[in-house]
Amino acid sequence: MYQNGKILIGKSGEEEVWIRPSMANRHGMIAGATGTGKTVTLKVMAESFSDCGVPVFLADVKGDLAGMCNAGSMSESLQKRIDGLGLGEFAFSKYPTVYWDVYQKQGIPLRTTISEMGPLLLARILGLNDTQTDILTVIFKIADDENLLLIDTKDLKSMIGYVGDKAKEYSLTYGNIAKQSLSAIVRAIVALEAEGGDLFFAEPALDIHDWLATDENGKGKIHVLDCQQLILNPTMYATFLLWMMAELFESLPEAGDLEKPRMVFFFDEAHMLFDHASKELLDKVEQVVKLIRSKGVGIYFITQTPKDIPDGVLGQLGNKVQHALHAYTPADRKNLKAAADAFRENPEFDTTETLEVLGVGEALVSVLDEDGVPTIVKRTTILPPQSQMGAIDEGTRSAQINNCLLSSKYANMQDRDSAYEFFQRMGIEEGEAKAAAEKAEAEAKEKEKHQKTVKRETKKVASSAAGTIGRTVGNTIGSAVGGKFGKTLGGNIGASLGRGILNTLFKS
Repeated sequence: MYQNGKILIGKSGEEEVWIRPSMANRHGMIAGATGTGKTVTLKVMAESFSDCGVPVFLADVKGDLAGMCNAGSMSESLQKRIDGLGLGEFAFSKYPTVYWDVYQKQGIPLRTTISEMGPLLLARILGLNDTQTDILTVIFKIADDENLLLIDTKDLKSMIGYVGDKAKEYSLTYGNIAKQSLSAIVRAIVALEAEGGDLFFAEPALDIHDWLATDENGKGKIHVLDCQQLILNPTMYATFLLWMMAELFESLPEAGDLEKPRMVFFFDEAHMLFDHASKELLDKVEQVVKLIRSKGVGIYFITQTPKDIPDGVLGQLGNKVQHALHAYTPADRKNLKAAADAFRENPEFDTTETLEVLGVGEALVSVLDEDGVPTIVKRTTILPPQSQMGAIDEGTRSAQINNCLLSSKYANMQDRDSAYEFFQRMGIEEGEAKAAAEKAEAEAKEKEKHQKTVKRETKKVASSAAGTIGRTVGNTIGSAVGGKFGKTLGGNIGASLGRGILNTLFKS
């Protein structure tokens, strides 16, 4: 609940536990074992930020966050909770909700381009090794250097084919480009397309600024990404969330200290963001988490235990809500102790022991005070949400999607001129040029053949004519001289005369 310029998330006895909006961009965490109330805490915080006028993003892994478009309803247990917390002003409320879906079934299509994803995140999706990742980075570099747009997977495949054809030439500038690595990358892309990659690598790509909006009543819009299918590919799920975080970081200008965040992100199943990530990627995530708060963005990770989050990231999380943890094994005991040690100790109770006995809807909470210092940990009963718990029916979802102004902007996929089309044109032009050259060569050969034929036939005719003339003249001279000598002389003169005529006709 948003009251008096602060976000009320629960009560510790009679004391109210608040998150200060001015400190909300210092990030946070909601942790706890399955069934301890993390989803309720997430909803309460998201609703409060919306009431505060802050847009919110939620990754809906189980489909139970979709009900935020409807007001909640009273039940006996809920009434008991409201009375126990003394929430006299509690009222159910609906929230401006926008539904998104990478697979374009449960929400507005959420797309990005190959270029915007970049080689590092794309390599993670494709499951490439270090060498293949380096080759992919080179391919992106060549595309940039030659002003070729990489929008969808067919652009990338055509670019790989182009680089493969010119591998020897490019190796002098960009290093060795092994064709085996290129083939492995293409196979990975084909596998990605089979999983729907041709849907989410396309345009129009998401303009992250479309998420920085409020409704007509000043409430921040809540953007819910349906991840029920996406979560089946954990690497894809994690990479898309990391891309959105990076996109915000790169797109937004520096904001300094604000009275409230520009936007708040809630990333469920946060351990997937970091599992099997390379050191280079983890370093970049840590850097983004450190710096994105200066852009006015708060990031909240939802997971089971704090150990799921790398220490470099965990150290940046100022607002912590820790639900119950169970310790059934020595490893669990170690994790429990580590979670307790992350809080400033409260002399009124033992943090480690309390973590094991928290009830559903209870949590240990520490937030940042006005000076940015973590408060001592407090055992807190979390407020109930004001919107509907659970999923919504298909009719409600469809109505929400169709009535959203962003739906018309992103509904229809576009395929503008990019690398694939460029190479198609280049192939056609090269084919036409080759065909024209082959035709010209054939015509030249035919012309030469014709000329040789004409010359040969002319020689035959000329030779025959010259011989006849020579013999006639020779015979005449021979007859005039008479005798054997006259015949010999006439024959020689006739032959010489015939050769002279031929030389005159075909002198070259």
